[in-house]
Amino acid sequence: MPAERKHSVDRAPGLTVRLKLTLSYAGFLLLAGVLLLAAVWVFLLRYVPERALISTPIVHGVFPVRSNLLHVFAPRAAMVLGLLLGFGLLGGWILAGRMLSPLTQIAEATRTAATGSLSHRIRLPGRQDEFRELADAFDTMLDRLEAHVSEQQRFAANASHELRTPLAVTQTLLEVARNDPNRKDDELIARLHSVNTRAIGLTQALLLLSRADQRTFSREEVDLSLTAEEAIETLLPLAEQRGLTIETSGDATRTIGSPELLLQMITNLVHNAIVHNLPQQGAVWVTTSAHHKSVVLTVESTGDMLNPQLVATLDEPFQRGTNRVRTDHVGVGLGLAIVKSIVQAHDGALSLTPRAAGGLCVTVQLPAAPRRSERAEYETPVPT
Repeated sequence: MPAERKHSVDRAPGLTVRLKLTLSYAGFLLLAGVLLLAAVWVFLLRYVPERALISTPIVHGVFPVRSNLLHVFAPRAAMVLGLLLGFGLLGGWILAGRMLSPLTQIAEATRTAATGSLSHRIRLPGRQDEFRELADAFDTMLDRLEAHVSEQQRFAANASHELRTPLAVTQTLLEVARNDPNRKDDELIARLHSVNTRAIGLTQALLLLSRADQRTFSREEVDLSLTAEEAIETLLPLAEQRGLTIETSGDATRTIGSPELLLQMITNLVHNAIVHNLPQQGAVWVTTSAHHKSVVLTVESTGDMLNPQLVATLDEPFQRGTNRVRTDHVGVGLGLAIVKSIVQAHDGALSLTPRAAGGLCVTVQLPAAPRRSERAEYETPVPT
């Protein structure tokens, strides 16, 4: 990276864009003047009578010949071209400066952003043109970059806190065990195993989240309805343990993506619906539906009343509903964040909505896979 940066910065000095535009404008104006004077010269030689070319006294009784016209026309033409050149250089310098003024502001904003200050905005005034579009696009990029950096900083701080917690607990358990020789090892081992399991789960969740963000996965056709059945079958013992019922319905919903990530997405949603549910007689509904250009997966669950402000933050990393039921099965706070990342990696949309009767409704919309008839059109060999 340092070598690339040095190569991109250390360049031979050259003409500024303003000077190039000035010379181009002056050169064009000079060329136009030359062409105009050439046209005048041709007009004089062709249409003006030879004896009417120069109205000067007769020299030695002979009218001036056509060749004497050059001695009169050339100095005046040179003076006109000199004036055009001077006017072109001065006017071009002024016009180029005014035209490039927005680029100067954009360059200054770029240098400011390069120092780490992402709060600066250009906000170029005036009517819409190419420079305004460039400035607005740059401001939009800074908005997204600032939001992304802020999110990454919060994520790093939360991840550090979450990873530090099991390590601190482990250290405390070991210190207590060392100071209390009569303490039973079985209890210590059980608690250390629980803390270590949580740390491993958090690390795996962080790796999965990173993989989804980077989109480093292969894509193939996946039926969400079959994937949902697989996830529900895995989590069915947990639902029965908590006394919950899970209902599934829907048709085949084919999309293009990673089978592993999509299975993880549905597993997280169903697990979240089971854990954050009513203590008794709760229910979870998983439905799939296919549309012309999209497929929709809906996971709806009963539970406590949730306000929209709380629901809007549930898909952020390490965000947990403070009013939701907490059990030993509560994860590390990355379940819905992983779901959101997987959905975005598959060019889909995630929607969280609180149910009027309590609980949560999660809707995932993904692009539909091409229909078999459409694929057959491209796969059918052309007869020879």
